[in-house]
Amino acid sequence: MANKIRQSVTPHPGEQHQLGGEQSKLNWLRAGVLGANDGIVSVAGTIIGVAGAGSNIRALMVAGFAALAAGAFSMAGGEYVSVSTQRDTERALLDKERWELKNCWDDEVDELAQIYETKGISPATARTAALEAMHTDALYAHATDELGLDPNELINPWSAAFSSFVSFTTGGLIPLLFALLPIPAVGTIICIVMAAALALCLTGLVSAKLGGADWHKAVVRNVCMGLGTMLFAWLVGLVFNTATGA
Repeated sequence: MANKIRQSVTPHPGEQHQLGGEQSKLNWLRAGVLGANDGIVSVAGTIIGVAGAGSNIRALMVAGFAALAAGAFSMAGGEYVSVSTQRDTERALLDKERWELKNCWDDEVDELAQIYETKGISPATARTAALEAMHTDALYAHATDELGLDPNELINPWSAAFSSFVSFTTGGLIPLLFALLPIPAVGTIICIVMAAALALCLTGLVSAKLGGADWHKAVVRNVCMGLGTMLFAWLVGLVFNTATGA
């Protein structure tokens, strides 16, 4: 009876191992945080850019809602197309691997043994390991070690699209809600910038924690890039305001 393949590795203290489904979940979480980050910057930048052109509160609200709707659907659609293409490629690679395993078994054993040799394993041990792995689950062994894929964890384009839509919308609602406050335009812009900066601190912190990186640098980098984008958008609006004499 074939031995069950170990699906996880016990990490040393202070280390993070993400394998299989855990890595997939981490990637979706990171993508969700980045989507929210895009929503914050895109919607805030659009509103501030329109404000730089001297528009009234109603125009700011319309611009914000338009940016939120267009950005959310654009991200969802782009993610669906991109992930669908990647999934099709992964399926094609797995189909090719199945054919090779059926028709070129000995060559596939040699190939897997060579892969193990590149990791520092002696030729004899590498061949023994390849034979054992292939007799346990040949497709899984070649998918993970040769292709870098988990045949049981292929990405889902619909999940990716939905995740992008929700994360972008969630992030974009933060500056948009402040645009709805019944206060003068200057106060609205100040509130949007402050809210966006705080939200960017949070997304930078979460992103760094998910990746095990230094959160101080991540937060500063995230906030500076976001505020820089909003400043550039405001300057563009100001240029149009000056050019049209509004």
